Amino acid sequence: MSALRREFVKTLFQKRTYIGWAGLFIIPFLMMLAFRFSDGGPHGEGAGATPDVGQLIFTQIRDNGMYLLVASLLAMATFFLPLLSSMAGSFTVAGEAEKGTLRTTLMQPIRRGALLMAKWGAANIYVAICLAILGLAALIAGGSVFGLDPVRLFTGQEIGVGHALGLAVASYLFVFVGMVCVVSLAVLFSTLTDSSLTAVAAALILVIIMEALGAFEVFDFLRPYMFPSRWDAWTNFLSSPVDWDPIIKALITFAVWIVGTTGLAYWRFRSKDVLS
Repeated sequence: MSALRREFVKTLFQKRTYIGWAGLFIIPFLMMLAFRFSDGGPHGEGAGATPDVGQLIFTQIRDNGMYLLVASLLAMATFFLPLLSSMAGSFTVAGEAEKGTLRTTLMQPIRRGALLMAKWGAANIYVAICLAILGLAALIAGGSVFGLDPVRLFTGQEIGVGHALGLAVASYLFVFVGMVCVVSLAVLFSTLTDSSLTAVAAALILVIIMEALGAFEVFDFLRPYMFPSRWDAWTNFLSSPVDWDPIIKALITFAVWIVGTTGLAYWRFRSKDVLS
């Protein structure tokens, strides 16, 4: 636990930590201002349109600030959160190798495997705080301007504010597990190079490639194995009854990626030659 605390303290002394948190806090307020001062009405799709999940969420924000909670998550989950997650994971090993402090860290009385897991844990705590800040900012921004009212689910039922907050928390926790996949992938690349920028780019590019492949029907046979294709399963929490099948399948996919990439990183770091 002391190693985890020490690694997280290192995170707190990095400027990028606060830049990421500040960005996530500001974005929901920018979204609120965009909806507050835009000309279009809350239902701009027209009577004959069949909106997708995103449109169903975004068209309700002016009527109820609760929807800004899930709208912010929907907007951030495809790029900005993966970017911050890949940065957090990539700096674990490669960042210290760049600064020349990795060898000094390894001279402390701690096993390499335990040190790597402490770094992995600190990176995930950072991501968890990112999501908490995003949710809190969205709640403040949406509630202060549009109010917090009972929410109508995709299936037509109306639920109270407390129930809606519980579903939003479940959605954020689900996305957090998805971001742990990105952190674990970035940690793996961080053990393969001494350049944090290379590790960030490799992890993020691989995520973007999987997102791109998932957008084409010809690659549908790969979707069950690519964790970015599972990120949108959290929207099933906004139906009643909840369709648990996509959520459970997504969590299984996340678990396989997390265990697999973290295990490879663990094996690689224990045998890695540290020159700086």
